[in-house]
Amino acid sequence: MNPETLSEALAHILHAAIEAGEIDLPADAVPEAPRVERPKSRDHGDWATNIAMQLGKRAGMNPRQFAEVLAPKLQAFDGIANVEIAGPGFINITLDAAAAGDLARIIVEAGEEFGRNDQAAGDVINLEFVSANPTGPLHIGHTRWAALGDAISRLLRASGAQVTNEYYINDYGAQLETFASSVWARMHGNDVPEGGYPGKYVHEIAETILAEDPSIKDKTYEEALTQLRTRAYELQLADIQETLDDFAVHFDVWFSESALHEGGAVEDALQRLKAQGHTFEDDGAFWLRTTDFGDDKDRVLIKADNKPTYFAGDAAYYLSKKDRGFAQKIYLLGADHHGYVNRLRALAACAGDDMDENIEILIGQLISVDGARLSKRAGNIIELKDLIEWLGVDALRYSLARYPNDSPMEIDPDLLRAQTNDNPVFYVQYAHARSRSAARTADAQGVLRETETFDAAALDHPTEEELLAKLAQFPAIVGNAAKHRQPHRVARHLESIAAAYHAWYAAARIVPAPHHDGTKPVPQTVNYSRRWLNDATTQVLANGLGLLGVSAPEKM
Repeated sequence: MNPETLSEALAHILHAAIEAGEIDLPADAVPEAPRVERPKSRDHGDWATNIAMQLGKRAGMNPRQFAEVLAPKLQAFDGIANVEIAGPGFINITLDAAAAGDLARIIVEAGEEFGRNDQAAGDVINLEFVSANPTGPLHIGHTRWAALGDAISRLLRASGAQVTNEYYINDYGAQLETFASSVWARMHGNDVPEGGYPGKYVHEIAETILAEDPSIKDKTYEEALTQLRTRAYELQLADIQETLDDFAVHFDVWFSESALHEGGAVEDALQRLKAQGHTFEDDGAFWLRTTDFGDDKDRVLIKADNKPTYFAGDAAYYLSKKDRGFAQKIYLLGADHHGYVNRLRALAACAGDDMDENIEILIGQLISVDGARLSKRAGNIIELKDLIEWLGVDALRYSLARYPNDSPMEIDPDLLRAQTNDNPVFYVQYAHARSRSAARTADAQGVLRETETFDAAALDHPTEEELLAKLAQFPAIVGNAAKHRQPHRVARHLESIAAAYHAWYAAARIVPAPHHDGTKPVPQTVNYSRRWLNDATTQVLANGLGLLGVSAPEKM
């Protein structure tokens, strides 16, 4: 019995009461998943719901009267020991020990599937994140979105959604020619042109291209330009891809902006937007009337010189996502892109979509790392490669997933490198490693996990009740984290599980203590049952860390 099954029971009871005429409500007034929460005090039971206060008034009933209809029906469910009505209409639920303890078996048998749900089943989502220009290394600003974007993707997939991780390669426009001219200058031992890219990595790219084709140095810049643009872009993009691989971030699609322009998608997008009736011409330019949908000003698509704007590419890209079957498009943008929110939402509406349903834009705030040094290769940035080498993938990914995207944050490297309980990622990983060590010790002592020796009712120690309650909440935490795009909910809950596990480990023995004469005691039912609880905790911690892209170590 866990919050999900209690929620399902509540929904069933509500519908039955409506059909029986005991409650005057339309069936669609019943939430799909009535909320069940842990009460602030365990004296009030294992779980509680405020559904009576939520629906009582609408049903024309006092919330306590509404609760009185539900309470006896809940009491009749197997695994519920007691149901009480408190205060203005809270329903407090106490489980019997066997129902609570049986969760350990459920988790172990579910394995990696525990925590997964189908709330997003049928959702087809395009999730675009990072999308840094292929003219330089990934830096600290991209780090946050790499960690959060990948964690959000994992959560959505765990909730049944079909997700495509997409990287939009900004390989069209003047920046690539500037990049090529910077490489050319370095190849000839010159300073980069004004507005160019001065980092050491540009010199490294120049040396690589020159080693591949020494004759390029004898060509004029105009003769070498196409080769320089193409090869410099390829080398820098490969560097970005390698860095993301090192950071355990995978993209399903690498989408080229230049392909939109070269394939005629931009011109096609303009015609389609025109057919929707939201375009106009003024001062020789072609405009999209985004103010019809809340933007602060209308946007130019084609300038008076007949050249497309960057926003024209955005329009073509959005329609490409729509044409590829993505009903939901999620954009993860940096703190300097606040101005893009309304224009992209308006673009979706101009394209015939619902801007509240078909597009979602998340903005990330800035992060800083105390004591981080500027990259030796890039010169003026803190490079992701250096952060990985300095702090490690697990520490970085966990710490970045631990805070909401809209909150500025500062990373304390001394804390993340510390092997103490003050370090959140160490604290959670150590709980997993400790549980695996406990399992190995139990194996050596013959306390094996066997179905016939498991008795759920034996798990009745207060620390076991607390640990089981935390484990029971995990699926709901995963579902809510996916729904709200907030991986930090999972991270914080893993810390509460780790705390409950450490408290239980200190208070309850899995392996029985040896007798005073040194002989080994015979394991009892409680020992075998605790082995199941230990392994259930291992599984939930591993599942949760996996959703954040963080490893679950066997030893520490």
